[in-house]
Amino acid sequence: MRGLVVGRFQPFHKGHLAVIREVLSKCDELIVVIGSAEESHTERNPFTAGERFQMLLSSLSPGERARTLIVPIRDVNRYSVWVNHIESYLPSFDVVYSNSNLTRTLFKQAGYEVRKTKSYNGDLNASEIRRKIVSGQKWQHLVPEPVACILESIDARGRLLDSGMKPSRKRR
Repeated sequence: MRGLVVGRFQPFHKGHLAVIREVLSKCDELIVVIGSAEESHTERNPFTAGERFQMLLSSLSPGERARTLIVPIRDVNRYSVWVNHIESYLPSFDVVYSNSNLTRTLFKQAGYEVRKTKSYNGDLNASEIRRKIVSGQKWQHLVPEPVACILESIDARGRLLDSGMKPSRKRR
């Protein structure tokens, strides 16, 4: 059975990795779609598709890599054709894993089996991680070690500040 996970991974974090490992425990193969591949250097989508691809790939074990296909896909910003757009880039898949209500609804309407994964709340949230990076708070423990190295090497804080994100001391 081949599963599908869709995400923006801005940045890829330990919650994302846990979801991928959960799905791989249930499927023979996994397709991971990196969504909004055309977006980068903005507050909501600061990292390029290539950077996100590398974050994801470097976080997987060799065995996980062998069973995972990573595909960056541009967004079409039209829900009525979004699933068809994704299908046009991918080999067939059997089940979609998502905790997004919209994603689940769109794939169910297209006839796919859709399943939820465990939720990883709190600090395991890409928006919160970006906020911590900009505010100079500890964030490295929230992402796989290779991701922390990538983010530091590309000066993620500088990129986020350049995108217009403002430092904040607000804690959740």
